[in-house]
Amino acid sequence: MGSLFRGEPMCLAQLFLQSGSAYECLSELNPNVSVFQRKFVNEVKKCEEMERILGYLVQEIKKADIPLPEGDVAPPAPLLKHILEIQEQLQKLETELREVTKNKEKLRKNLLELTEYTCMLEVTQRFVRRTAEYESHLHANYEEFPSVENEPLVDYNCMHRLGAKLGFISGLVHIAKVEAFEKMLWRVCKGYTILTYAELDECLEDPDTGETTKWFVFLVSYWGEQIGQKVKKICDCYHCHVYPYPNNMEERKAVVEGLNVRIQDLHTVLHKTEDYLRQVLCKASESIYTWVIQVKKMKAIYHVLNLCSFDVTNKCLIAEVWCPVADLQNLRHALEEGSRKSGATISSFMNTIPTTQPPPTLIRTNKFTSGFQNIVDAYGVGNYGEVNPALYTIITFPFLFAVMFGDFGHGLLMFIFALLTILYENHPRLQRSQDEIMKMLFEGRYVILLMGLFSVYTGLIYNDCFSKSLNIFGSGWNVSAMFEQKVWRPDDLKSNKFLTLDPNVTGVYNGAYPFGIDPIWNLASNRLSFLNSFKMKMSVIFGVTHMTFGVVLGVFNHFTMPKNLRTSINTIFYFTCCQIEIHASYEDSTSAPSILIQFINMFLFPGGETEVFYTGQVALQRFLLSIAFLSVPVMLFGKPLYLYWLHSGGRGIRMYRSGYKLIRKESEEELSLLRCHDVEEGSSHSDSGHREGDGEEVMF
Repeated sequence: MGSLFRGEPMCLAQLFLQSGSAYECLSELNPNVSVFQRKFVNEVKKCEEMERILGYLVQEIKKADIPLPEGDVAPPAPLLKHILEIQEQLQKLETELREVTKNKEKLRKNLLELTEYTCMLEVTQRFVRRTAEYESHLHANYEEFPSVENEPLVDYNCMHRLGAKLGFISGLVHIAKVEAFEKMLWRVCKGYTILTYAELDECLEDPDTGETTKWFVFLVSYWGEQIGQKVKKICDCYHCHVYPYPNNMEERKAVVEGLNVRIQDLHTVLHKTEDYLRQVLCKASESIYTWVIQVKKMKAIYHVLNLCSFDVTNKCLIAEVWCPVADLQNLRHALEEGSRKSGATISSFMNTIPTTQPPPTLIRTNKFTSGFQNIVDAYGVGNYGEVNPALYTIITFPFLFAVMFGDFGHGLLMFIFALLTILYENHPRLQRSQDEIMKMLFEGRYVILLMGLFSVYTGLIYNDCFSKSLNIFGSGWNVSAMFEQKVWRPDDLKSNKFLTLDPNVTGVYNGAYPFGIDPIWNLASNRLSFLNSFKMKMSVIFGVTHMTFGVVLGVFNHFTMPKNLRTSINTIFYFTCCQIEIHASYEDSTSAPSILIQFINMFLFPGGETEVFYTGQVALQRFLLSIAFLSVPVMLFGKPLYLYWLHSGGRGIRMYRSGYKLIRKESEEELSLLRCHDVEEGSSHSDSGHREGDGEEVMF
C-alpha cells in the first residue's frame, strides 16, 4: 500500500557486465538502463529473422485450423548455446514447410486443370451430338450435296470448306467475360467463326483469386490459320483456360479415360501431402508458444545490451539503471546467477551511485488497482515522491460516477456483468481476446464492479430503478388523512388539477422515508424541480469536497517537494457551500430566497434591494469576488516569475528533462521502446560527474 501511496523508493546503480555473461545476466532481470551505444545489431537482426519465421509458422497453423496451445507460465530466455539450435530448427522447419506447401499448391493446380479439362469434354460432347443431329437433318432434306453425304460435320480430319481447313479451339471463360468475349470474336474475325458455349453445372475455383465461381465452356469453330491465330490471341486476352480438343470420338474417349486415372492419382497424392503437412504443423504448434516468448525475450535482451557502453580496457559492458531499493538484493542475485550459468571466471557486479537526479516513478499495481492507476496516468504521471491519487480514486471515481448515473437497475446490470468477468477472469478466451472493446472492458472489470455497486447505492437514494420509483418501505405521506380530517372533499378533486399535502394535518406526514427519496415524489407535479435542486446542491457539495481533498494532497506534495510551488483559491466555492447549508436550514422553503438567484446575483451585482440570507451578505460576496479576481494574475504570472527568479542565478532559466521514463509493467517488450540517445563511446565515465548538476526540471 505504501508503494501505491507514494511509489517505490528508487536508487541509481551501475552494472558491470562481463562480455561472456552479459546476456545471461540480463535474462535474469529486466533493467531500465541509460542509453549509450549499439553493439548487438547482428543479434537483433537474427531475432527479427526468427520472428519472421515464427509469424509464417503461426499463419500456416491458423490456416490449417490447428489450435495454438498456450501455457500459463512464460518460459525463460534461452541460453546462448541454445539460441543457435532454435535458429536451426526454425530455418529447417520453414524450408520443409515451404517445400511441402509449394508441392501441395502445384498438385492442387494440376488437379484443377484436369477437372476443368474433364468438364470441358463433357459439355462439348453435347455440342457434338447436337451437331450430328443437325447434319443428319440436313442430309435428309438436301440431296443435292452428295460430296458431304457420307462425311459428317464432326469429322475434322478431312473437313475442308472453300479451300480452308476447319479448326476448333475449346476451353473455359469466366462468367463475367462471356458477352465481351463473344463480341470481340465477332468484330475481329468478321463472322468467320462459330461460337458455342454453355454454363457449367458446378462451380470451380478461380486460380487467380482462390474463390469459387461460375465458368462457361466454349467451342470456337474457325476457317483458316490466320483466323485461328486471332482466336488464340483473343482467348489469351480474356484469360481463358484453353485445352486441346480431340479430333475424333476415339481420341476423346481415350483422353477422358486418361484424365479420370490421373485425377484419381492426384487425389491420393494430394491427400497424403495434406496429411504430412498437418503432421508437421501439429508438431510445430507444440513448441510455437515457447519459441515466440523466447525470441521476444532474446530480442528485448539484445535491445538492452545495445543501450550499454563497452569498456575496451576491462572488456565489459557498463550500464546505469534505476532500481527499486527493495529489489537490490534480487538484482545482485540475478547477476550472480547469470554469471554462474554462463560459466564466466569473473562474475558481474553492481555498485550504487549517489545522485541528485530525480528518479523515475515506479508504482506497483495488481489486477485490482491497475485499472484505477491507468485512469490517473491518462491525466499525467506524478513526479518521484509525490502522493499518488490512484489510491483515493478507487473510491472517489466510482462514487462520483454513481452520483451522475444513479439508477438501481442499470447499476445492478453493470455489477453483474463485472462480477461475471471477475469470476471467469482466468478463462483463456477473455485473457487473449483481440477485440479492443472487450479487452478494455475486461481490463477495467474491477472499476466497472465498483461503479455498478455505487450506482446501486445512489439509485436507492434517488429511488430510481430503470427510471421508475420503488415503494420498498412504504411512503411517509398519507393522502387519505386529508379526507379524514375534512381538509379535502371529493368536489376538490373535480375542481382542482393539483392539490397540496399539508404536513401539519394530523396523520398526513408520518415521518421521513427510511432510505432515499420518498416514492410519493414520483406523483408530484414539482418532482423534476425538486430532484434537480436536490442533485445540484449535492453535486456542488461533493465537488467542492473532492476538490478540497485534492488541494490537501497538494499540500503534502508541497512539503515533500517545496520547490514545486502551487497556488489555489477556493473561498468562492466554500462560500457557495455555506449558502446551500443556510438555505437547507429554513423551516419553510417557500419563504427562503432562491439559491439559484443568489448565485447569479453574486456575480452580476444587481442594483436595488435583493433578498439575502443574512445581513452583510452583499458586502461579503463583493469582498470574496475581489479576492478571486486579484488571484487570477497572481496565478498566471506570479508562479512563472518566482520560478524564473529561483533558477536564473547566473545561468538563466533552463528547461531540463532527464531521459528516464515511467516504469510500470514488468515486460521485456517495453525495453525495446526506450528512447535512444547517441553518445560517443566511453563518454559514460566522463559524463557521470557533471551530469549530477546539469539542471533541474522547472515545473509550471
